[in-house]
Amino acid sequence: MILGVAGPNGAGKGEVVAYLRTRSFTALSLSDVIREELQREGVEETRERMIDAGRALRAAHGAAVLADRLRTRLLPDRHYVIDSIRHPAEVEALRRASGRFRLLWIDAEPALRFERLRGRARSGDPDTLERLLALEGRERGSADGAAQQLDAVAALADAQLRNDGPLAALHAQLQRLLEESMGFERPGWDEYFLSIAQVVASRSNCVKRHVGAVIARDRRIVSTGYNGTPRGVRNCNEGGCPRCNAFGESGARLDQCLCSHGEENAIIQAAYHGVSVRGGTLYTTFFPCMLCTKLIINAGIAEVVFNAAYALDDVAAALLREAGVKVRQAELPARGA
Repeated sequence: MILGVAGPNGAGKGEVVAYLRTRSFTALSLSDVIREELQREGVEETRERMIDAGRALRAAHGAAVLADRLRTRLLPDRHYVIDSIRHPAEVEALRRASGRFRLLWIDAEPALRFERLRGRARSGDPDTLERLLALEGRERGSADGAAQQLDAVAALADAQLRNDGPLAALHAQLQRLLEESMGFERPGWDEYFLSIAQVVASRSNCVKRHVGAVIARDRRIVSTGYNGTPRGVRNCNEGGCPRCNAFGESGARLDQCLCSHGEENAIIQAAYHGVSVRGGTLYTTFFPCMLCTKLIINAGIAEVVFNAAYALDDVAAALLREAGVKVRQAELPARGA
């Protein structure tokens, strides 16, 4: 879950972030991207300089630049709360980053917000209510597409929270929102194991194609394998396989290829460690070749689930069917979906 936090000055955005941090959310801020830019330039931070630097970054790199830079830090295994969202393009970029993104708009009466700002006494905060409202006028909207557009951000909010009362009331609103957002989808077993096979493939040392395989029994991984040169032999990407390094034609001179295949290595690794794969399911990123097909059959593997049908061999597929091995193709969602 990714919760974005936006609102005018002194509305209580920091309190929202603090509360969510106590609920296992990792806190990030688009303002940190601007602060990093000011530090690189050796410029002292003030609110007006932050505004100007943000506008300059959006003008130079696109309106979503702050969110785009922050997106690279997001990991799929945790919840995030992200504050300092001040442009609608940033909202859209974060929505693209996660289907579970929700934007919270936090607001309170201007006079109350000014009193809060005076209480925190932060450098660069306005010293009068009039100055606060004038500064916010710059932030609410502008004909300059690179400037802050808070009114447009507010219009995109998924939930609006008022913070005119005690903190307990704000916390109660947040708690209700969290309880309403608990539903989520888990990946199915095919997606789960094939996604792991993709990660396994990233360890391949083959210069032509990375292939990964996972063997599971009773929905537990018993072996993995990726393609590359044999144990103790120079890696393919270090010149270990002349055929691959010459980028030979696909399907030709396979007898001269020194690389073992991902499915082959998964079966061999299981045998090497004395682990049975009989009755298991082999998940592979590409349809197996004829050599791997014969190994799969003789190893007693009951099912093959593959993602891509590259060089699909009709003879290999027919052989698997004749041997009673189930074969299925499964899709994987695109990265970032």
